[in-house]
Parts: sequence; structure tokens; C-alpha cells
Amino acid sequence: MRLAADASSLQCLVSEIGGGTVLDAGIHTRGSLRAGIQLARLCMADQAEILIAPCDTATLGSNNAIFVCTDEPLKACLAAQYAGWPVQTDHYFAMGSGPMRAARGREEALVELKLVESADTVVGVLESDRLPDADVIAMIADQCSVAANQVRLAIAPSTSIAGSVQVVSRAIETAMHKLHELKFDVTNIVSATGHAPLPPPARPGDTVAGIGRTNDAVLYGATVSLWVDCDDDAVEAVAAKVPSNTSADYGQPFAKTFKQYEYDFYKVDPMLFSPAVVTIHNLHSGRTWNHGKIATDVLRQSFSS
Repeated sequence: MRLAADASSLQCLVSEIGGGTVLDAGIHTRGSLRAGIQLARLCMADQAEILIAPCDTATLGSNNAIFVCTDEPLKACLAAQYAGWPVQTDHYFAMGSGPMRAARGREEALVELKLVESADTVVGVLESDRLPDADVIAMIADQCSVAANQVRLAIAPSTSIAGSVQVVSRAIETAMHKLHELKFDVTNIVSATGHAPLPPPARPGDTVAGIGRTNDAVLYGATVSLWVDCDDDAVEAVAAKVPSNTSADYGQPFAKTFKQYEYDFYKVDPMLFSPAVVTIHNLHSGRTWNHGKIATDVLRQSFSS
């Protein structure tokens, strides 16, 4: 993993755990903005450009945004970035993403979209406030059919600077996943951009606040543009349904919603996890659809709580 060689300048730490290599980007070290960008690129299998850009503070509640651009949205987002692997043992839990998901190949969407791959070495990103132990490394190695010494992981909590960047970089991914759930043929998505405000960091150890702020940045502040090549009817059937405001759980900071569902992501309405605003350009016809809205009031409430 190239990041391991650059760990010191990224303000990260590298450990060998259970034979695997683990880059700590925010648990026992401070991490950095650059580490967050690198984690986000790793999540997207290095198939996207990611940068920090200025944004309208009055609208988005922050003066910085994460901007993402990819011409390989299917590979970058659904094959890699989507956090579809709950990495769990008797004593550990983390949300897993990155190219290792395709090597594991157990998610229905990966099989359906023919995104399953074999690999000699697997690379992934964990969102957690604890480092994995040897049992976690062994489990990942087993499910990905590689040796433990071929597991490469990077990890950061949502309360860290790197973890915040990594999560907020998921604007396009949420739109892609929502469209797939709506039965739109996501293989017709050619290119994509997305940006979302980078929230202020939550207090160290306050995982719920960290998860809340980073999710709110996408749900209430993200704007995504997609370029597709298909019939207009296919876009017309789903375009208005993609933004987060179509969910019954929309309208309050995510930390409150999370608490209502006893801190179980899988009880939250899955249709909530999508960008605030989605624009779809059809290369086939030249038509454009735009739906959704930025919820400045919710962003301010979330970022100041």
C-alpha cells in the first residue's frame, strides 16, 4: 500500500496486525486532510479525482467542500466505495469499503452488476474508532480468499479529520446506489461529479455526532451531476425520486434519526441515503433533469450541535 510508505507525512501510523498491514489515519494519531483525500481515493479504487474546494458558507454551513469527479462511476462507487460490508466479529464492528468488496463478492449488487473480481492482495478502508485485531484480519483474508499478509487496510473514525473527508466524499456513491435501488440501469452512467460541505469535526469519541455531521453533509448539502446515455423515459421514471428529500426520514439532523432507530443504520429508511440535489444530463437527447434542494437550516443545526 503506497500510503504506508508516506505515513509520516500524512500524520498517520502503520502497524502489522495479524500479518496484515493497517494504516491508522485518526485513532491513535491526528491524521490530516491529505490523508482523508488519500483514504477517499482508496475507497474509490483510485478511479476518481478528489479535492478540497471553497464553498458558499451561507448556504452550506461550511467554507470548505469536498469535490469528487470520476469517469468510472460504476467501478469507483458501486464496486468499491459503497460501504456494503459490515466487517464484524464477536468483538469488533466497522463499516468496510474499497476494492476488497469486489474480491469478497458476496453482496447481491456486486453479483448482479458483474463486479466480482479475484485478487492476490486486497485493499480496503474501515470506518471505526478502534483498530482491528488479528481475528478481523483473518476474517477479511478468508472471505476475500487471500493470505492474511495480503490484507491492506486504512482506518479512521468519523470524528477525525481524515474520516470526515472520506465519508463526505461519498456524494456520487449515494446517488449511484439510490438509482440502482430504483431499478435504473446504472451501467448507463458515464461520468459524475459531486460536492458536499466538509463539516466541523465532532468531539473525539463522540461517534454519533461524527456520523451525524458527515451524513448530514451529504443528505442535506451534497449536489451531484450525472451524465447518462439512455432513453429519456428511463431518466424520467426515476429522476425526481433520487434526492434525499423523498425519504420519510428526511428533515432532521441524522444524529436524531440514528438515535430513534437505536443506532442501527439498517433500520433507517435506505431511501434517505442520497444527495440533497441531483442533476442528470442525458447525452442521448440533450435533456437535463434537476431535483432536490439544499437544507441550510438542517446543516446549521447539525454543524453547531
